Amino acid sequence: MKILVSITRSVVGILFVFSGLIKADDPLGLSYKMQEFFEVWNFHWFDHVTLAFSILMIVFEIVAGVALLLGWRLRLFSWLLLLLIIFFTFLTGYAYLSGKVRECGCFGNCIPLTAGESFAKDVILLVLIVFLFSVRNRIHPFLPPRASAAVLTAATIFAALFQWYVLIHLPVVDCLPYKVGANIPDNMRPPPGSVPDSTVVTMVYEKDGKRIEFDATHFPADFSDSYHFVSRYDKLVRKGNAEPAIKDFSLTTGDNTDTTDAVLSAKGFKLFEFVQDVNDYTATREFSIILTMAKAKNIPFYMITSDYDKVMSRVTQIGAAANVIVLKCDITAIRTAARANPTLLLLKKGNIIGKWSYADFDHALPQISMLANDPAP
Repeated sequence: MKILVSITRSVVGILFVFSGLIKADDPLGLSYKMQEFFEVWNFHWFDHVTLAFSILMIVFEIVAGVALLLGWRLRLFSWLLLLLIIFFTFLTGYAYLSGKVRECGCFGNCIPLTAGESFAKDVILLVLIVFLFSVRNRIHPFLPPRASAAVLTAATIFAALFQWYVLIHLPVVDCLPYKVGANIPDNMRPPPGSVPDSTVVTMVYEKDGKRIEFDATHFPADFSDSYHFVSRYDKLVRKGNAEPAIKDFSLTTGDNTDTTDAVLSAKGFKLFEFVQDVNDYTATREFSIILTMAKAKNIPFYMITSDYDKVMSRVTQIGAAANVIVLKCDITAIRTAARANPTLLLLKKGNIIGKWSYADFDHALPQISMLANDPAP
């Protein structure tokens, strides 16, 4: 029994710490996932607190896992773990059974799990935690109380400071489809070997006041002029897996002309600056230097935003309108490409070769300065 308790405690504790650390690398990702749930439930008023909730939940997940491994105050943490896993199981179960949320973000973007896989994982964890809860009085601390408290304090500080760092400087491990080394056009296409959705053209006719549906291989034997055509549609027979990593990236001009292919396929270097909220945007000294370098080397500089009018106004205000091309893009794509506001990407054709948060624009200067001049257009 003692060995079983030790193994179960270690597995659950390590899994909670591991899960928390993966999510801590991208707390905004968990925040956006929470907003997805709240949108399904029409709880839009929670959107402005999801990031704070995400940070606190990640800290607690890491600390709870460490506390379990240390066996520290398990009368308290066994209750907290039980309540947390019940909450997680409810979320993943809802996502799986309703089909309204495809992924739950349990392991962030680095280890994507389907709703069904996440639900199965949480059910297993629920069983293990219920077992630990029932034997919590048999689990003894691994370290003296002061040492355990010191380790828990260090874990709390680390979890909070690490999230603060990545929110400013971008994730340490970027698992998103816009990471350095990724090719945007390739990620916009279905992966090789994927299976597309299987559909069949379905006819809808009306006869004797009743609607009848059938496809080309199941025509009614008595089909005649008594059948009146209503409509036709593609009926899904089998769901495929031909979903590209990037599904919503589209660049349009101020007059709504789609310029995605033209921009991404253009040879040479280009700079993308993704701007989520122009109200929090400040044109720094490094931004001015980068813009000057780009102009000298004939490198196009694009500011990509979902709020075209405000960004155009700001660009004009700072006197950069002649050197910047402003394009519109869906806010979801911008949030995926740029976890910080703003974020700078350096591309060669469609390949991302550099990526920096606004706090690291000074690190972009050496790489941009070494670029060979592009020929004048």
